Amino acid sequence: MDRARISSLLAPFADVSDRQLNKISTYIDILIRWNARTNLTSVRNPDEMVTRHFGESLFAARHLLAPDSQVTVIDVGSGAGFPGLPLKIWAPAIRLTLIESQHKKATFLREAVRAITLIDVNVFSGRAEEFPSRADLVTLRAVERFDQIAPVAARLVSPGGCLALLIGSGQVRRAHELLPQLGWSGAVPMPQAQERALLTGTYRASNESAL
Repeated sequence: MDRARISSLLAPFADVSDRQLNKISTYIDILIRWNARTNLTSVRNPDEMVTRHFGESLFAARHLLAPDSQVTVIDVGSGAGFPGLPLKIWAPAIRLTLIESQHKKATFLREAVRAITLIDVNVFSGRAEEFPSRADLVTLRAVERFDQIAPVAARLVSPGGCLALLIGSGQVRRAHELLPQLGWSGAVPMPQAQERALLTGTYRASNESAL
């Protein structure tokens, strides 16, 4: 996909470098090719892929990570790699785990990681409940069974770490109800999407028994 077009579409969400644009362009090309034969995402229009998937993910990255961050990150239910891989493109030194239980999607994730030459990325092809480690930052985006998976994602957050939810605005209240033990920040509306928000909660060490 044309890099100038990508840059223009991403402008409301984040400023990206030439290096990042190159990786995003390659990623989109792979996603379009795989999506033609495997249902990775219901979004088929390339421009909409940029704004809906990359834009939202990079908007979250800009709020969650400095470009030189070196924290550990787990992306739960990564699907086609969002927001996890754009977070890695934004902050290359993070140590990222993508959790995806569907075999075809996990295979795609490994191919995408190889094609855009990312390092320190682990694809865990299993259920989040089975993952044995925790991370400084755990992300969760647009998944089904929100009530069931949100507490699982919270248990993967290290003491003092952060849970970041990319969710519908109507789910913000439900997140507070499901996880009252987290210290929640105010929801940040997504650009160009009035019904989408970034919600972050801090997991305090004193809350370990509650989780």
